[in-house]
Amino acid sequence: MTSTKRPFTSIQFGYLALFLLLLASTFIYIYSSFLSGFSTKFPNNPQILSKNRDSHLRQPSNATNNKIHTLSCDYQRGKWVYDPNRVPRYGKDCPFHRNSWNCIKNAREDMDRINSWRWVPWDCNLPRINPEDFLNLMKDRRIGFIGDSLNENFLVALLCTLHVADRGAKKWKRKGAWRGGYFPKYNVTVGYHRAVLLARYEWQSSRTSNPPVQDGLMGFYKVDVDTPADDWINVPNFYDVLVFNTGHWWGKDKFPDDKPLIFYKKGDQILPRLNIRDGLEEVLKNMIPYIQREVPKRVLKFWRTQSPRHFYGGEWNKNGSCLLKNPLGEDQIEAWFNPKNNGVNREAREVNSIIRQSLLDSDIRMLDLTHLSEFRVDAHPAIWLGRQDAVSIWGQDCMHWCLPGVPDTWVDILAALIKDSFEKG
Repeated sequence: MTSTKRPFTSIQFGYLALFLLLLASTFIYIYSSFLSGFSTKFPNNPQILSKNRDSHLRQPSNATNNKIHTLSCDYQRGKWVYDPNRVPRYGKDCPFHRNSWNCIKNAREDMDRINSWRWVPWDCNLPRINPEDFLNLMKDRRIGFIGDSLNENFLVALLCTLHVADRGAKKWKRKGAWRGGYFPKYNVTVGYHRAVLLARYEWQSSRTSNPPVQDGLMGFYKVDVDTPADDWINVPNFYDVLVFNTGHWWGKDKFPDDKPLIFYKKGDQILPRLNIRDGLEEVLKNMIPYIQREVPKRVLKFWRTQSPRHFYGGEWNKNGSCLLKNPLGEDQIEAWFNPKNNGVNREAREVNSIIRQSLLDSDIRMLDLTHLSEFRVDAHPAIWLGRQDAVSIWGQDCMHWCLPGVPDTWVDILAALIKDSFEKG
């Protein structure tokens, strides 16, 4: 008995086609995932290809979850790459220079080399700011820096960079600002408000203070932890971008035992008496909620972490020096900055830990520039301060930065973050 083969029906053909389509889709998905994983492990960027072989590209030991990044880039992790073709964007003739930081004018050695180092993040490119594009982005807007002289150092780098695109820029000093610049071509204002503790403080002489100070004190500085300094109390509504900092004045070198900080809240002294670091924490506990409450939500807010000092052999007033020609290596960073080593430069990480904790419940973005700056022992004014007796009076400057110099990289990062935030709305 013979059997006859029955032809496929249209329904059977449909099922077969569906099965083959699903099989093909599954294969494509698996193959694409494999390629994606392969490309992640073996990127085309030669800087990243070398990161496992390069000690400078190891993750910094003090990294935290508070990273400075856009959706596509974490700028705080990377290395300094020597680039002999890199040139500064401005020179000694910028009208916004502060004399002691104008290292080209002051004939500081190795300025070409200092400005030939380029910060390269691990897994992305950090674009150099285009001054004209940035001013167009900021058209009819204002940027404010509030804090100590390292924020002023930051400000001057930004002003000199933007001056390249608007030679008609003018010095600006209003709204309680210590200094600043106005760029008329774009109607952009950039200002700096000097408030080294952020909170209001004033000197109380031992002869006039009430209550009287204890024996042995020349007087004290009364710090009102719940009251902003007069220099910035009236500006929360004025700016569109604000960059805060404090930290370098929270030490015994600024406020020795015979002229201490004594902390007050609601007009009464805080008891038991706070030491200087507990006082910093108390100020932050009050100033950050004030910023959250008084600065409009539309304002983009950053908190710049500590700029590291590089004193070798002693404090600034004890013959500390920074006459080194090259950046530190990754293996040297911990010896210089880890608080466990109790070195003279431990301040940055100690203060940063307090700042990070204080910012946890706020919408203020951490602008963490500490780690990338820790390498650059070579880039301070040191002994080239613009006057002959400066070192004998103040010692070497291993805290502020030469301009042009490292703060220009801070400007690149800030500009990238502002651009990213504004474009996202």
